[in-house]
Amino acid sequence: MIKNRSVPTDIVLPHIVYQNVAEAIAWLTRVFGFTEHYRYGDPEAPSGAQMHLGDAWIMLTSTRAGRTTPAQLGCETQSLTIFVEDVNAHFARSISAGAKIVEDLHETIYGERQYGVEDLDGHHWLFSTHAHDISPDEWGATIAKVQ
Repeated sequence: MIKNRSVPTDIVLPHIVYQNVAEAIAWLTRVFGFTEHYRYGDPEAPSGAQMHLGDAWIMLTSTRAGRTTPAQLGCETQSLTIFVEDVNAHFARSISAGAKIVEDLHETIYGERQYGVEDLDGHHWLFSTHAHDISPDEWGATIAKVQ
């Protein structure tokens, strides 16, 4: 995979809230190709799980007081970017699985080929691959000076 100085990978482990963790595990596996690593709580109605797609890892957690989903809130709460080897094939997989595409496959000014999709609980995902190695200053960003 090409490295791109404008977009780092493998940095953070997000915890994503779902109304039904078991259903989310099945959906993320079928539509996006995630693999379950483990689940915890009741085996039939887990309260959480860890999954991965290549080197991207996520935690799933169930709703509770003070913790809800974008679908329940009626608005987007964040966007998660996952890097895949073949974004064209991943895009085709998501479409064939009936996922809601919210941003068509395109190339960005900062060197990514990506698309946006919404999952079963309203979370916004970007699936991306590095198309070019572009320094942030080449497309207009200002690089912070190290103190």
